[in-house]
Amino acid sequence: MVAAAAGRLWDGAEAEEAGRAHPSWVGNFLPFVCDGCSGIFCLEHRSRESHSCPEITVISERPKADKHTSYPCSFKDCAERELVPVICPHCEKNFCLRHRHQTDHECKKLEIPKPHMAATQKLVRDIIGKLSSSKTGMTASKRRKGAKNSETAAKAERVYFQVFLPKGNKEKSKPMFFCHRWTIGKVIDFAAALASLKNDNNKLTAKKLRLCHISSGEALPLDHTLETWTAKEDCPLYSGGNIILEYLNDEEQFLKNVDSYLE
Repeated sequence: MVAAAAGRLWDGAEAEEAGRAHPSWVGNFLPFVCDGCSGIFCLEHRSRESHSCPEITVISERPKADKHTSYPCSFKDCAERELVPVICPHCEKNFCLRHRHQTDHECKKLEIPKPHMAATQKLVRDIIGKLSSSKTGMTASKRRKGAKNSETAAKAERVYFQVFLPKGNKEKSKPMFFCHRWTIGKVIDFAAALASLKNDNNKLTAKKLRLCHISSGEALPLDHTLETWTAKEDCPLYSGGNIILEYLNDEEQFLKNVDSYLE
């Protein structure tokens, strides 16, 4: 018995016959059994590649990298994309975070709140307009005449204000009008441009321009529309009335000493 293969011992005759059939076995102590095809091979051809084993598995290509799906914004001329879908529940279109609100993407299904008690509100507006005019020495009609603004806002959509500018500014106030469908953020940007005020609301600065209620001093939320505040039953804004533009810190939600702006 001179060699072992396939789990048994070979006798001399088998080893001699194998040597004639496979000359390369000569000088090898043991033949090798392939664990893939179970064939018997010499030292030189023991690997699967060297004897072209039919059971060999060759990985010809790498698995494709996992690519993240992104969702484009449906708003006109916006090239932003998000990693998750941001669907408007009203028009069912996908938008980026900047245009996710109905007012920001001009949603076709945006419902404009109807003012309650229109006759009463008109009477109150007229009374407050006269009182505000007596304080500032300017009537509502003069404010409309002196207001400088974009002609893109239709007359029926205009809301007129006497805008009191930040303290320390050369001008104390300025008459302006805005479209009632604009967000408070857009009104601030437009008013700042008209009054040539520094506006860093898109930067991480200590203070930002805020539009404040003339009665309560509340800083109006940037994503609200003007119409939301003119239609309020409690402390609404009135066309022909006053409003304050001032720099506030992020943590400040109310403007102090509101009356000092009207002095």
